[in-house]
Amino acid sequence: MDFEKNIFINCPFDDDYFPLLKPLLYTVKKIGFNPRISLERNDSGEIRLHKIKELLESSKYSIHDLSRAKAKKVGEYFRQNMPFELGLDLGCRDYNNGQEFKTKKILILEEEKYSTQKALSDLSFADCKCHKGEAEELVYEVRNWFAENGHRKVPSASSIWDGYNIFYADLYEEKSKQGFKQKDINRLPIAEFMDYIDENIK
Repeated sequence: MDFEKNIFINCPFDDDYFPLLKPLLYTVKKIGFNPRISLERNDSGEIRLHKIKELLESSKYSIHDLSRAKAKKVGEYFRQNMPFELGLDLGCRDYNNGQEFKTKKILILEEEKYSTQKALSDLSFADCKCHKGEAEELVYEVRNWFAENGHRKVPSASSIWDGYNIFYADLYEEKSKQGFKQKDINRLPIAEFMDYIDENIK
C-alpha cells in the first residue's frame, strides 16, 4: 500500500465503539485513503507491538481516538493502549531519520472536550477534535481535518454521512438475505466489513 494514502487507526475495540468505528472506516475509504488498523488481520502468533509499528511506519496519516482515557465506573481500568500507540506515532515522526516520517500528520479525537489535556498534560499543545460520542459528528471532524490538511476535493461531510447510512442499510439487507442475524451483522469482522466497503463504495 502507498505510504501517502495510508491512515493508521488507533481506537477502542469494543462493542460500544463499533458504531463509531464503522463510519470512520467508511469515511476514510470514501475520501480515497486506506485505513490501516490492527483488526485488518488476526494472527495469534504475531507479536502485536511489531504489527502496530509496521502499520504506523507504513502510514503518513494517523487518527488516534482517546475516548477511553477515563474509566466510566468504579473499579474499571482506563485504557492505556490508545495513548501508548499515540506515543509510538509521535516518536516515529520526531525521532526517525527517514524524511518521509517528518511529513506524518496526526489527528487526536476525544469524546469529551479537553479530556485529553486533563489525562495527558504533555498533550496540552494538541488541537484535539471532539466527536461527543456521536458517529455523525465524528464523520464531520475527520472529513474537515483532511480539508484542513490540504485535501480540498473531499466530499462534504453530510454527503459522506448520508452515503454511509445508505451503504449500511444495503449491507444489512444483503446479509439478512444470506441468513445473518442482527448479532452477526453487528459483530462482522472488521476485515470483512472493509472488503464490503471496497466492493460497494460509490
